[in-house]
Amino acid sequence: MRAVVMAGGEGTRLRPLTANLPKPLLPVVNRPIMEHVLRLLKRHGFDETVVTVQFLASMIRTYFGAGDELGMHLSYATETTPLGTAGSVKNAEDALRDEAFLVISGDALTDIDLTDLVAFHRRQGALVTVALKSVPDPLEFGIVITGEDGRIQRFLEKPTWGQVFSDTVNTGIYVMEPEVLAHVPPGEAVDWSGDVFPRLVEAGAPVFGYVAAGYWEDVGTIASFLRAQADVLNRQVDVEIDGFEVSPGVWVGEDAEVHPDAILKGPLVVGDYSKVEAGAELREFTVLGSNVLVKSGAFLHRAIVQDNALIGPQTNLRGCVIGKSTDVLRAARIEEGAVIGDECVVREEAFVSHDVKVYPFKTIEAGAVVNTSVIWESRGQRSLFGPRGVSGLINAEITPELVVRIAGAYATTLKKGATVTTARDGSRAARALKRAVISALTAGAINIRDLEVSPMPVTRFDVRSSNAAGGIMVRTAPGDPERIDILFLDADGDDLSPAAQRKLDRVFSRQDFRRAFPGEIGDLRFPARTLDLYIQDLLDRVDTTGLAEADLKIVVDPSGGSASLVLPTLLGRLGVDVLTVNGRVDEIIPAHSAADDLRATDRLGALVASSGAAFGVRFDHVGERIAIVDERGDLIDDRALLVFLDLVAAENRGAEVALPVTTTRVADQVTHFHGLTVRRTSLSAAALTRVAREEGVVFAADGRGGFVVGEFAPAIDGLAAFVKLLTLVARTRLTLSAIDARIPSIAILRRSVPTPWAAKGTVMRRIVESVDPDAGQTLDTTDGVRIVSPDGSWVLVLPDPSEAVTHLWAEGADLSEAHQLLRHWAEVVEAP
Repeated sequence: MRAVVMAGGEGTRLRPLTANLPKPLLPVVNRPIMEHVLRLLKRHGFDETVVTVQFLASMIRTYFGAGDELGMHLSYATETTPLGTAGSVKNAEDALRDEAFLVISGDALTDIDLTDLVAFHRRQGALVTVALKSVPDPLEFGIVITGEDGRIQRFLEKPTWGQVFSDTVNTGIYVMEPEVLAHVPPGEAVDWSGDVFPRLVEAGAPVFGYVAAGYWEDVGTIASFLRAQADVLNRQVDVEIDGFEVSPGVWVGEDAEVHPDAILKGPLVVGDYSKVEAGAELREFTVLGSNVLVKSGAFLHRAIVQDNALIGPQTNLRGCVIGKSTDVLRAARIEEGAVIGDECVVREEAFVSHDVKVYPFKTIEAGAVVNTSVIWESRGQRSLFGPRGVSGLINAEITPELVVRIAGAYATTLKKGATVTTARDGSRAARALKRAVISALTAGAINIRDLEVSPMPVTRFDVRSSNAAGGIMVRTAPGDPERIDILFLDADGDDLSPAAQRKLDRVFSRQDFRRAFPGEIGDLRFPARTLDLYIQDLLDRVDTTGLAEADLKIVVDPSGGSASLVLPTLLGRLGVDVLTVNGRVDEIIPAHSAADDLRATDRLGALVASSGAAFGVRFDHVGERIAIVDERGDLIDDRALLVFLDLVAAENRGAEVALPVTTTRVADQVTHFHGLTVRRTSLSAAALTRVAREEGVVFAADGRGGFVVGEFAPAIDGLAAFVKLLTLVARTRLTLSAIDARIPSIAILRRSVPTPWAAKGTVMRRIVESVDPDAGQTLDTTDGVRIVSPDGSWVLVLPDPSEAVTHLWAEGADLSEAHQLLRHWAEVVEAP
């Protein structure tokens, strides 16, 4: 006997889940509903099946194909216009002429005994047998009354409570003789229960009802969609669950990674290749699709999370549905019955209320409280760029597909035939994503100078020295091995300006990418002498007199990063005695944590002290920033800027230096002693670079290990800073500890206060209103709000641009005064 699966419905009541997916492909415990139906048919011997399709028909045909993977033979009958339940079967009449056939809905979850249904049909000699089921709420279904012999006496489609005369409803599962199709006019929209069956009953035809004992759920609403998932997990319906049952009621899929410290309380399912971090809690009836990442501290209960979604730390999801490729970021909360469509972003601390529907491709802004459905508009546009370029979790927020689109947008902002320098750090993730960058750029008619693994300073140098139109650097985020940064450079090798970022963002959001004609595909070249040219230019511009005579011994640690490609040649040209550790490019070391970095710095200090070296330097993995260890092996941590500044100031009287607003007032004392002046900048590297480019500025630093050597380049450069430090130490003939000892002590403290996004503006207004001019307090708004007291003590209040926090820095005469300042202004920030 053949079967007919009706799979043409739009599923309007299930939107936004069905906004771009046909209802039969909705996953119930990580398998499409229709796949559960086809597996049921296969178990009961229905190998030959016709599928009627209409809405997004190609997606169903593509997914199931000819049915080979299920061991079935599938054919398709396509409707050009909706023909109703009977009309769609009539459309497949050519395949159904020879014998009785079974009709079943492709969007209902069931384990009804189809073999017994067919046997009943044959025993009764029926023209049509309708599978019936008793349900507590029949309003959404067609209700049926049968006689004692099972013959149907009356139909009523979707009644009101005043019309309810039975709790026995039509399941949409029928066994029919081919003669019944003669009662269906061709090419018209006709329904079985609304049109054909009532006429047959009225004419006295043998139409019987079979009351089924199995499970049946019409997955037609969000509530029934959630209920079906729970029923499968409770084993109330006989369907297969993918994965291995690692404990009672807990199924874990292939290559899924669940941390031992994650809390799992079944029944629940973790899909293939998904990852659940330590501290995450998954409660009853939660279903994770494939390749889902659940971060530490997340809480999920009765939540359905579809494929490729990201659930951020401290999120709270209860009784909701999260669509494919959607990001739910830190501390967001989504309530019962809410549905977030595919490829949405729910940002930090957002609150989505119960029963809210968010349609695909929307963004819920950070801190937003959403009480109504989001259908057409977005609640806040997600910006591509953050403080570190385009940054996000590897293969969760930043995927190869996204990188191709971003790089395609960047290519579109440039002229055809322009050249772009590309580079990466030594990590595997950066290697994979840079290949996506190169593919998109060359497809957009852009030529490539690929430096492969390269330090960030060398990449900037190549851009500005080769007349390239720009550059792209792909690197693992400093201190966070799970994140990747994609940095875009302009023709000067600087980070893109805000205006250029906005232009790129607009092209990306429009998805209006330029594609080259076959003869315009960009070229890919690998320049051979970039490192040599960088070293030569550096040594030509930085004064190294006195270095050869000083007979210095130093220890360097490139941290297994790309600086190790430059240092051997550079140190050979400088002629210093050097001990090198981790002097190779290691694709694992860039993924080390901050704790690993601290241990590595301790090892460096021990080597410096034991070898009698003048100092030691540890580079970050892209050669941009350095940590300095003095001759005793002690890390010069937050005072490194002052030590370096003292050395620079001694040789550059009357010049200017650029420092961020968070730099200690002791820097002003050091520079004043040597006759220099300080220019304060905002905390961004772009602002520091902009000021460092101005004439008369000889030095700049960001206070986080980043130094700008003005005579060489205006950008942060760890390699140039190392050479400059080496020559200054050689000429001063003082140890770093001696220089540090003559610099006054500092008392700066920092604190971050959680601040909802919606309250940030109010907080900053309250800060300004709390300033007391009568007490001599003054305001500096270079970056955030900096309140300076007459005695020189100060506090800076700065909202974070990418997280729901406000940062505070305070400096006093001593730590006690700094604590008092910090506590006072933190109370102002936290005030209701």
